[in-house]
Amino acid sequence: MRITLLGVIVNITLSTLQLIVGIFGRSSAMIADAIHSFSDLITDSIIIISLQITKKPADESHNYGHGKVETLASTLVSIALILVGFTIFNLGLKKTILVFNEELLTKPSMFALYLIIFSIIAKEMLYRVTFKAGQKSGSTALMANAWHHRSDAFSSIATLIGISGAIFLGPKWYFLDPLAAIIISFFILKIGLQLLSKSINELLEATLPPEINEKILKIVTSVQESKNPHNVKTRRIGRNIAIDLHIKVAPALNIVAAHNISTTIEQKLKNHFGENTVVYIHIEPDN
Repeated sequence: MRITLLGVIVNITLSTLQLIVGIFGRSSAMIADAIHSFSDLITDSIIIISLQITKKPADESHNYGHGKVETLASTLVSIALILVGFTIFNLGLKKTILVFNEELLTKPSMFALYLIIFSIIAKEMLYRVTFKAGQKSGSTALMANAWHHRSDAFSSIATLIGISGAIFLGPKWYFLDPLAAIIISFFILKIGLQLLSKSINELLEATLPPEINEKILKIVTSVQESKNPHNVKTRRIGRNIAIDLHIKVAPALNIVAAHNISTTIEQKLKNHFGENTVVYIHIEPDN
């Protein structure tokens, strides 16, 4: 929560400064960066709300908790990125068309150059602290927001190149400024589409990666009385996972012994994947 609030403060400051400097400093790339930063305010708000809802315990209406809210938040963040990408592309394309129509573009100011350097440093620092927090908590929403910050930093580098070229190389190179905006848009669209694909997979309850399923089988077979784990099904619920599997035990075992084996496996899985892991184990006789 504190990391996301820090992002809100930074984004309010940067987006306001970038928009003012972009307009008065005559830089379309800077205005594009301001639009990107303003979109971060929306996504930061989505993350804050989703994290608050995700903390709520399971209830009668939501037996598996509220983890999917986080996945939904990641989806909204990715859609916001895609919309921002299209908006910036449109802005840069219009300015670039002016060049081919031999209309004069204006030279960006040095203020735009100084601000974009500061913006790159601030955004990269935000990415690092948010990514670290996302890894530590296992939050897909925080990870998505971290990559949003990283996309800001990289897009600002393109802005820096465009503004620098337009300032130092002369009037013939003023087109580098809107061209940088177009490059920024492609990068943002790529990140947005990647995040959207991942979020949709989670919403559709896609199976977890093979390496996780292999780890599950390894943990299950480490319990000696458990044999032939099969029908393993996995899915993600926000930052937690759900595991459904079948095992075979000796047919002579009584119900209490079979239950103890199931409980041992369940606890081992929770010890590895987290206490909120949802585990279902179906026991079959090993005939």
